[in-house]
Amino acid sequence: MSEPTEEHIKRVRNYVAKYCTKTGLTTHSMAEVTDAVVTGLANNIETLGKPLCPCRFYPDKAEEIKSRTWLCPCNDMKKYKYCHCMLFVNEDGMPVTEHLPEGHEGLATYGVTKDPAPEKYNAPK
Repeated sequence: MSEPTEEHIKRVRNYVAKYCTKTGLTTHSMAEVTDAVVTGLANNIETLGKPLCPCRFYPDKAEEIKSRTWLCPCNDMKKYKYCHCMLFVNEDGMPVTEHLPEGHEGLATYGVTKDPAPEKYNAPK
């Protein structure tokens, strides 16, 4: 995988900062985690034209882009404030799981972690 341009990395970082403000979340305290996800998103924008989540394996990236499920912010993030990449997390560096439906993998993995800004959560209709 080639490195994305500095311009794309800067655009993704700007988007991430705005999304953190919008959701009341923060980026992971380990810079390596945040940098890896930001670089992956920037690379996918550069090579695929879309911010396809870099934390998953896709048999067919073009089909995944059409479905839009894993375009950042992914459906889980938009519906439940849950980021499996751990890019958007609470102040303890944990993904928010309190809004997840029963049986979701995030609850099984992390248990219930509180949303630091529930006033910025828009429950699915």
